[in-house]
Amino acid sequence: MILDRFRVEGCAAIVTGASRGIGAAIARGLAEAGADVVLAARTPEALERVASDVQALGRRAVPIPCDVNRRADLERLVEGARAELGRIDILVNNAGGTPPRPALRTSERLFEEAFHFNVTQAFVLSRLAIPHMLEGAGGAIVNISSAISRLVDRGFVAYGTAKAALNHMTRMLAFEMAPRVRVNAIAVGAVATDALLPFLEGSPELRRAMEERTPLGRLGEPEDIAAAALYLASPAASWVTGKILEVDGGIEASNWPLDVTAGEGAA
Repeated sequence: MILDRFRVEGCAAIVTGASRGIGAAIARGLAEAGADVVLAARTPEALERVASDVQALGRRAVPIPCDVNRRADLERLVEGARAELGRIDILVNNAGGTPPRPALRTSERLFEEAFHFNVTQAFVLSRLAIPHMLEGAGGAIVNISSAISRLVDRGFVAYGTAKAALNHMTRMLAFEMAPRVRVNAIAVGAVATDALLPFLEGSPELRRAMEERTPLGRLGEPEDIAAAALYLASPAASWVTGKILEVDGGIEASNWPLDVTAGEGAA
């Protein structure tokens, strides 16, 4: 049955940024498809709520508070996954993000912090997890990137550049780790999460502007990304590696509704 290829029964997955939004939806989706899930984020209380959802689906949930910017936390995350579940089959590098800021107000420090948060930590965690995947039958890594990695707009020089680097890192790792570990990414469009909605609160016009600039006429939902992540992590994508899957409502230009104008100085 073709649907059986989307099952990840008995697999052990790590999902970073799993306490809310896209990460939480991916964790639930993997659990619904049969995986036990290690949940990583900085907020223990929020992790416990997602862990309860995973357990309600009949799978094991291992919440591990983790700041992905700290290598020691990443090492502890991998060690905890291996100790609790005995294996690592799937890694979803979802944690990341950088608020928009005009280029002339983006300091070297902020630029480098954006790169570390969106690229370096995903590389380090992948490097730590891959040896455990290779001890078994192999594995799959899914990196959560952004549509702004290929589009242009004001205010995204740090974030967009970092996500473009994440895309190429995905291709490079995929080539080097094939055939036993597949590495892919999802270039995510505007999704209605806690990261975006504060910009739109109190302004239906802004949301409507984004929807009008999106060919499919709506913002994404976390479950849209979870479905793509499940595909890439599952045997359904067993002949897919080194690819950037665009899940963005069909946009070919930025649909960001705010004008982030240039300023002077850098913070």
